[in-house]
Amino acid sequence: MRTPEKTTTLAGSRWALGLLAFSSLITSLDFTIVYVALPDIAHEVGLSGHAAQWVVSSYAILFGGFLLLGGRSADLLGRRRMFVLGLVLFGGASLLGGLATSSAVLIVARAFQGVGGAVLFPATLSLVTTGFAEGPERVRALAVWAMAGAGGLSLGALLGGVLTHAFGWEAVFLVNVPLVVAGVGGAFALLAPDGRRERGRGFDVPGAVTGTGGLTLLVFAIAQGPEAGWTTTSVLASAVVAVVLLTAFVIIEARSRHPLMPLRLFTNPNLRAGLLVILTFGITMQNLVYFLTLYFQDVLGYSALRGGLAFLSLSVVIGIANSVAERLIIRIGARTTLIIALLLGSGGGALMAAGMRTDGSYWTILAGLAVYGMGMGMIYPTMFGASGTGVADEDQGAAGGMANTALQIGTSVGLAVLVGVSTSGLAGLTGDALRTATSDGLRDAVYVASALTLAGIPAALTLPRRTTLPPTPAASVTDEPMPTLR
Repeated sequence: MRTPEKTTTLAGSRWALGLLAFSSLITSLDFTIVYVALPDIAHEVGLSGHAAQWVVSSYAILFGGFLLLGGRSADLLGRRRMFVLGLVLFGGASLLGGLATSSAVLIVARAFQGVGGAVLFPATLSLVTTGFAEGPERVRALAVWAMAGAGGLSLGALLGGVLTHAFGWEAVFLVNVPLVVAGVGGAFALLAPDGRRERGRGFDVPGAVTGTGGLTLLVFAIAQGPEAGWTTTSVLASAVVAVVLLTAFVIIEARSRHPLMPLRLFTNPNLRAGLLVILTFGITMQNLVYFLTLYFQDVLGYSALRGGLAFLSLSVVIGIANSVAERLIIRIGARTTLIIALLLGSGGGALMAAGMRTDGSYWTILAGLAVYGMGMGMIYPTMFGASGTGVADEDQGAAGGMANTALQIGTSVGLAVLVGVSTSGLAGLTGDALRTATSDGLRDAVYVASALTLAGIPAALTLPRRTTLPPTPAASVTDEPMPTLR
């Protein structure tokens, strides 16, 4: 059992929260930072066609596959330890990627970045949720953490464009190295040391093997299906083995004394509802940045720099919406806030799609971008906050891993479906005909995503009506700051 930590000043807790938000920014940046740099990467490293997708897919596959393991490791081995380990893995892989001169090395680097992210993300989220008691203080902490995470999705596209234009594609990897060094230093300065492991809590090795293997193969099959073909041997075999392994995983978890993913967590209605909303968000709203990037570059002809700068307004709106969400959760509850966010995400996506014409411009999609950004900024802290409500501290890492696994599975499924929609009429076209068909396909994909976003509302309605997050006692967090943060 972990030893009691020393309490500190609230100012120190704020610095620690800033560090956790900073780490959330690092992991979310790398989902989108390579999008605008991908054409340059493909040209200089020698990737073409389907192979170029592996720069994105290798990160997503390993990230999604290792999340449950990363989350439970934070609970059992120590959150600061896993936080630092995740940063080190992520930074080392980024250095390897920036120095890569072959496609194989680059793809391996992206895969290890995914593993580092899978260790880092749940450790970060569990440090936030265990460091602040349920109530306004946790809501505010999650808003800060989520602003960095949601903003990083759009900021990644912006930063990727600026760095690629100024320094070349290698910079989108190498920029992580000084960030990671700063993060590791901050961890030792601001996060309290982990105590000794609690005796009697073993590590679920069979669950780790079957769960990690099953999730990795499942994400692989989903990511590769649209490009390689759903009936190809590699995709079918991966899907079948994934189902077998995940079935075995559930059986093992039901019988294990120390499960990797405690099935009892599914009895928590807040976690169940949060996972459903997160899954829907991953399928729909999470993927719109990808299609916007393609619209800016392939239809409007923006350079990497101009395409990146086009996302600046989205980052600003997301930051504003995070602040709004903090107040709404306290006043009207998480359930109503989620419904409002989903309606904004759906409506904003539809407005954007309407402006995504061949003769369109940044200004024809700006209104939709703003409304969509409000939905993004509001939903991110609310859905993750709901999924951690009522979960015991010793299970917060597992719950965080489950939440982000739902996000990664949803994102992979959604991207596979929506890319199929966007590319269905492009075969054999060239020139202006290709540009027009590309615009039409991207618009159709965004319309489909906007419609599917509404499927999250029934999921949000399963959240208990009174999930407003109870007020924090006056002497709890304000007078005795975060127990797990230095």
